[in-house]
Amino acid sequence: QVQLVESGGGLVQPGGSLRLSCSASGDIVKINAMGWYRQAPGKERELVAAFTSGDTTNYADSVKGRFTISRDNAKNTVYLQMNSLKLDDTAVYYCHARLRRRYYFTEFNYWGQGTQVTVSS
Repeated sequence: QVQLVESGGGLVQPGGSLRLSCSASGDIVKINAMGWYRQAPGKERELVAAFTSGDTTNYADSVKGRFTISRDNAKNTVYLQMNSLKLDDTAVYYCHARLRRRYYFTEFNYWGQGTQVTVSS
C-alpha cells in the first residue's frame, strides 16, 4: 500500500508564510508526478504546484512568484513554501502523487488527507 502524509498547515495572517510537507511511503517503485492541489469552500479542486515529468514544475498563475515547490527524492517528499499569503489562499491543501508500485505495471494516483491553510487577519 501507499500513503501520503501531509503536515504544515495552519492559521497565518495575510503576508505571512507557511511551509507544507508531504511524504509518500509504501511499495513505491517510481514517483512520476507529485505536487499540491487545493480546494476552497464552494470551489473545485485546483492545481497549486507540481513536479510533472522529470524536473518540470507547473504552477497556478495565482501563486507564481509567491509559492515554491521543492522535493527530496531520497525521502519521497515534496515541500510547498508559501510566502506572501493572501486571503484567497485559504483552502484545504491536498498532496497528490502519480506513481508506480512494485509488482504492478500501471500507474496509480494517490491523495493525502488534506491540510487546512487559513489566511486571516
